Amino acid sequence: MSKKVYISVINDLSSDQRVHKVCTSLHQQGYEIHLVGRKLKDSRPLKRDYATHRMRLFFTSGALFYAFYNIRLFLFLLFRKVDIVHANDLDTLLANYLISKLKGIPIVYDSHEYFTGVPEIQHRAFVKKTWTKLENWIFPKLKHVFTVNDSIAELYYQDYGKRPHVMRNIPFQQELPSPIERDSVTDDPNIKLLVLQGAGINVDRGAEEMLEAMVHLDNCKLMIIGSGDVINVLKARAAQPDLKDKILFFGKLPYEEMMRYTQIADAGLTLDKDTNINYKFSLPNKVFDYIRAGIPVISSNIIEIKKIIEKYEVGAIIPNHDPLVMAETINTYLCNVNKDELNQKIATASGQLSWENEVIKLIETYKNLTNH
Repeated sequence: MSKKVYISVINDLSSDQRVHKVCTSLHQQGYEIHLVGRKLKDSRPLKRDYATHRMRLFFTSGALFYAFYNIRLFLFLLFRKVDIVHANDLDTLLANYLISKLKGIPIVYDSHEYFTGVPEIQHRAFVKKTWTKLENWIFPKLKHVFTVNDSIAELYYQDYGKRPHVMRNIPFQQELPSPIERDSVTDDPNIKLLVLQGAGINVDRGAEEMLEAMVHLDNCKLMIIGSGDVINVLKARAAQPDLKDKILFFGKLPYEEMMRYTQIADAGLTLDKDTNINYKFSLPNKVFDYIRAGIPVISSNIIEIKKIIEKYEVGAIIPNHDPLVMAETINTYLCNVNKDELNQKIATASGQLSWENEVIKLIETYKNLTNH
């Protein structure tokens, strides 16, 4: 009989590609997967090969939301046959940990970021202290921990003397949908297309400076695909005469549709600032999406992204967020890159950077859990 694995996350499931990949890989290994999240007013319908459950919550933010979610999750798991619990991020850990102790079952923890370093809590002393105390209590007791890159694994090692396994958020090695017709975006073959993806196009992600850089980039258009708290600011700036017709907004798109646009770009941008510990050590999945789409990556000077770009020689690093420097770096790279050599290097990187390679350690961990 297959083992029942309950994987929980605090979002509405529809856009969390990392969790979907974990669920799919474990489902393909024969585990009975149940993914648990929450229901939002605008949640899109789900069609997955594994079971999903969305909980409706009375509270949607703040301390009561997190407390109520964990209470609901605890009660949900308490009255079900569960063989393994799998918590994603600190905000789901408490309920899963209590269930693992109560039922005497294994727990796997996947930390998608250095949670106590997220910018939203850095100036909220009580909130940060609460999350830190919770992590200090549970983390040292965990045996099976994963995180998203080497830098964050090192932070946890410094905190707890325990280094999580690294499982980067890399796409499956699968055939992409056909790209859209480039003419639908621009009918000028001399125009260079840049793309900026993001589910969180927010403050300190470099988008505002990128628009100022676009003023200095002739024969360039920027496609912004996604959402975030600075989108309205960007749209207002893009409406000014010096940026007329240079910035294209597409909003949030399904992954396959987003990749159809990404493939026609001449370069993909990732522009996070080094303003907090999570941005400093970020390795966003858009980096791997760009490589999978066959385009180079132009990035701000972020440690983990820089390692990828330099190892595979698939892009350029912008030294700072001065718009003139950004424009000069982008223009110099696009004008001087050898496209044939670049395409070969991107193909090599894409072949090595696959979810199928990345998930091996997780599958081994689960086999060890179920063999004991």
